[in-house]
Amino acid sequence: MGTHLTIDHLVYATPDLGQSVRHVEELLGVAPVPGGAHLGWGTYNALVGLGGSTYLEVIGPDPAQPEPAAPRPFGIDDLDEPRLVAWCASSRRPLVDVLGLARESGFDPGAIVSMSRQRPDGVVLEWSLTVAAQANDAANVLPFFIDWGHSVHPSTGLPVAGLLVDLEIFHPEPRTIDLMLSAVSDDMTLGDEPARIIVHLADRPALAARVQTAHGVVVLD
Repeated sequence: MGTHLTIDHLVYATPDLGQSVRHVEELLGVAPVPGGAHLGWGTYNALVGLGGSTYLEVIGPDPAQPEPAAPRPFGIDDLDEPRLVAWCASSRRPLVDVLGLARESGFDPGAIVSMSRQRPDGVVLEWSLTVAAQANDAANVLPFFIDWGHSVHPSTGLPVAGLLVDLEIFHPEPRTIDLMLSAVSDDMTLGDEPARIIVHLADRPALAARVQTAHGVVVLD
């Protein structure tokens, strides 16, 4: 039996955070606001709301930090241009339970890691999330999982750019992706709305999100 999941956030990775924040503002009509640094990971993020408790994370290298000992997450060091690289889901159940359901389906989201960052207003956020040891084709389009614990959810107080309408997943083996998603969730939502997650047959793994903005539907990919 699966469990209820919420699409917590989308990850838009970039080699240049400032440039991509401006690009996202042009696309969505609302500027992402500074989130904070991930110390030791060499990254910084900016966030904008996508309706309910779902948000977009724009993440890139942090010039204020030294080069990290390990590669930056989400393949940031290898990017030539920004793109939608991942999505994150949250559950009311403990991460270890969701992890077990995923692994039973053949999908291993990785180990649970604790992280924190300080917002520009001084508030410290602490959370746990799954980090895959090595990405594979399925991991590129399947979610990683997060538990914000007692922290204020990052979507609280964010400017809202629009409503996430649906998330499209492209993969050479769409049936496998469907089965793995079904194993971890029998009910998924986009923020506070029922989710539309559409899986397509494609030559290579990719993600695309459609966002309803004040100026029409915009595609992030």
